[in-house]
Amino acid sequence: MTTHINASVETPSGKGSGDENFPVGSFLLPARLRPHVARFYAYARAIDDIADNPKLEPQDKIARLTGFAEAIEGGHAGDARYITAHRCRASLLETGVTTRHCLDLVAAFKQDAVKLRYDDWDDLMGYCYLSASPVGRYLLDLHGEDRSGYPFSDALCNALQVLNHLQDCQADYRAMNRVYLPQDWMRGEGATVEDLDRSQASPGLRRVIDRCLAATERLNAEARKLPGALNSTHLAMESAAIVRIAIKLTKALRARDPVAGRVQLTKPQFMGCFAMGAIGVLLSPRPKRR
Repeated sequence: MTTHINASVETPSGKGSGDENFPVGSFLLPARLRPHVARFYAYARAIDDIADNPKLEPQDKIARLTGFAEAIEGGHAGDARYITAHRCRASLLETGVTTRHCLDLVAAFKQDAVKLRYDDWDDLMGYCYLSASPVGRYLLDLHGEDRSGYPFSDALCNALQVLNHLQDCQADYRAMNRVYLPQDWMRGEGATVEDLDRSQASPGLRRVIDRCLAATERLNAEARKLPGALNSTHLAMESAAIVRIAIKLTKALRARDPVAGRVQLTKPQFMGCFAMGAIGVLLSPRPKRR
């Protein structure tokens, strides 16, 4: 299948790994694997930027994303417009990691192009399994981990996704009319999407946010099992750091209003999670190490 789209496919937002809630390919990971993580992240960043570009029409977004999916499967050979996808594909072939994770991300961002509301928590989790879980699954596969670790990794990635949705709830609504808060909880708490355009959260919206955080805390509890389920000490340290980041950010969103201003960790808080997570793994007994 050949997709005919504009000469410029990517629409860079200027965001990079420093804008994420987690360390992307940090020094904790094996040096030989970091370039592969960087290529996967570049692919994910490129397609996410397409989905989040408010200047593109939904069908244009879908056409561009379809091109990326085709390229990751080997299509558009020699087409420089898809160089990011070609580089990621080469990495996947070298490491033996499936293209499934990249295709799931494309499916998620196609959904973003046309779906603006989520009926309930399960509906939102269905999206997160496409938009967030593939990142953790990719890392586990890259490190040769057993897929039995997927559920814990999914919990961590989905928690981070929800936390990011809460951080950006006002910006997403204003820029894209996109609301990830479960609509049944919104109705039940007497909140409306227009509450997101206020200077602070209404009482009803605050209750919805707290319900999301309560559900996220349950995901965090599952995510805490991830480091101990991994054979790779390097990936366990990285995972433990990210789990701490998720827990601390959940607490911050409990205490502060994401509608009144973006809630995020300070650099010292971020680095503290990073250090304590890594140290905790190094000091804990582990049956296998590599």
